[in-house]
Parts: sequence; C-alpha cells; structure tokens
Amino acid sequence: MASQPQLLERLNEPMPKPLHGVYAITDATLLPGAQLLTATEEALKAGLGLLQYRNKGLPWQARCDEAKQLLRLCRAYNTPLLINDDVDLCIKIGADGVHLGQGDTKLTSARQRLGAQALVGITCHSDLELAKQAQEHGADYVAFGRFFPSSTKPNAPPASVEVLRQASKELSLPIVAIGGINAENGATLIDAGANMLAVIHYLFANPNISARVQKLNSLFSQTISR
Repeated sequence: MASQPQLLERLNEPMPKPLHGVYAITDATLLPGAQLLTATEEALKAGLGLLQYRNKGLPWQARCDEAKQLLRLCRAYNTPLLINDDVDLCIKIGADGVHLGQGDTKLTSARQRLGAQALVGITCHSDLELAKQAQEHGADYVAFGRFFPSSTKPNAPPASVEVLRQASKELSLPIVAIGGINAENGATLIDAGANMLAVIHYLFANPNISARVQKLNSLFSQTISR
C-alpha cells in the first residue's frame, strides 16, 4: 500500500462516482507540449467520466510533471485520473489509480501497492475468461477491444460486440469498450453493454474536442431513454 507521506500528496481527491460515459486517453503524438493541457481541459469541461495519462516516451521527471498538471486539472473538474501502467508514478503524484495491459504490472501487485481505494482497470482484449479472472482479483473495471479499426493500435486483435453482451450478463464490473470508437458507431457498443467508451483519436485528432465529448455523452442518454 502507499505510504502515509505519499497519501498526503493527494490533491483534494474527487468524490467517488460511477464509471460511466466518456473515457479519454492522452496521446503524446496528438498532444505535444502545451497542447496536452489545453486539449485535456477542453475535454474535461465538456464532461469526461475518466481520464488516463499515457506517455511511455518521456523521462521519469517529465512524466511526473505532466501527470501532476493533469491531476490538478482533473481535480478542478472532479474527474478521476488514471496512469497507464506505472504504479510508481501513480503513487508519486497521488493519482486515482492505474490501467494495466495483460503484459504490464500484475493486477494483484498493483492493488497491494495502491490500496483498496485506488481504481485499477485492465485490458482483456476479447477474452471473457481474462475478465472473470480480473474481477476475482479485484479489478474495478475491465476493457475490451479493439472493436473497430484503430489508428493508435492498428495491429491490436479485434473484438466482437458479442463479448460485451456476454460480459454484461456474467460480470458485475463496469465494462469499457475501446478501439476506433466515434459518435457513429458507439451506440452499438453501449447497447451491447459498455458502460464507458474509451477514445483517443476521435477526440484529440480533431479541433472541436468539446463537441465530440458531448456527442459521445449524448449516446448514453439516448440509450437510457430507449
């Protein structure tokens, strides 16, 4: 678990809220330099449900600096910040948790170090058994995908929408869908059981970030009203 001094570094933690809606993931290529904070704040203002900081190319201190700035923004908009596969960084800045891939830090190890209150999510590709194991080991959410052609990970294995239907029946965890998602295809994934839509290019490779967050959020409203 995190030590007491590390826990004291947390910056006015946000109130817990359901994992639901738009899940944005940062991209160092799309958001270089100051664009990271500018674009992220625009997305936060429009109503993100969750933000993940992902940058594996910067030196440690530079990543710490960026992550701290993002954390301040997330606190201002009461939105949780997760760190991509870096438990040390998460602890250092007092972020809300981590997202793990299958080849990253073990879920049980991350949970032990971060404590019960941290958010820990894990990628399960299109494998329901991996998701069930993640649930047993204390994950807070599972992510499936890619569902559509992806600019970020074009070679990632494809996932069938059917895995969302099965997962929504057999799991009690929130379900995240990722991979080539936009306002035109996202409703299909929500209908099948996705609680969150994870997006990168659809938001950050385009000028009107705010409008795109709002379009995605409207998909959830439309699904609930049907």
